[in-house]
Amino acid sequence: MIKPKKMVLASANSGKIKELQELLADLGLSIVPQGDLNIPDIEETGLTFVENAILKARNAAALSGLPAIADDSGLEVDYLLGAPGIYSARFSGDGATDATNREKLLNALTDAPSDQRGARYQAVIVYLRHADDPTPIICQGTWEGSIAVEHRGTGGFGYDPIFYVPEMACHAAELDKATKHSLSHRGKAIAQFLQQMSL
Repeated sequence: MIKPKKMVLASANSGKIKELQELLADLGLSIVPQGDLNIPDIEETGLTFVENAILKARNAAALSGLPAIADDSGLEVDYLLGAPGIYSARFSGDGATDATNREKLLNALTDAPSDQRGARYQAVIVYLRHADDPTPIICQGTWEGSIAVEHRGTGGFGYDPIFYVPEMACHAAELDKATKHSLSHRGKAIAQFLQQMSL
């Protein structure tokens, strides 16, 4: 595959932009957040992570004329039958923040037995060579864990302070960056993408 010299990153989420730029650093190309090109967010009207990632990547590619990469990701909680899912970033409604989303989730799990607090992060990465690319690269990663009853750690973003990682016996927000990248949903999806780009 011919590697581009530059691609647009279809996200306005500062935490996600930072992680993706770190994970994609080995590509050795310029990765420009869409905000730097005055590209607005597109409404996420899809019903799946895949659909929303394609919408975001196509919007960024169409408005920039560049190849585009997008991430749609979220948290699925067993007790809530997979919610908040694709609505993770806006779980607590208009004006949602990481803090209000976490608070709403913890409140929703107040009566959840410990064996029903299982959860997983999902990430779907979509890469479009151009806006009309008929064969986008689609990569998906999953990170299993559970929802803790308290906040811990200052790293990461989103639900990381309440996402318990059993294999490390700590919360996601307590992990160093390298460890998080090696375990996380986003890290796994990007590893697949980098493999595809090297073919």
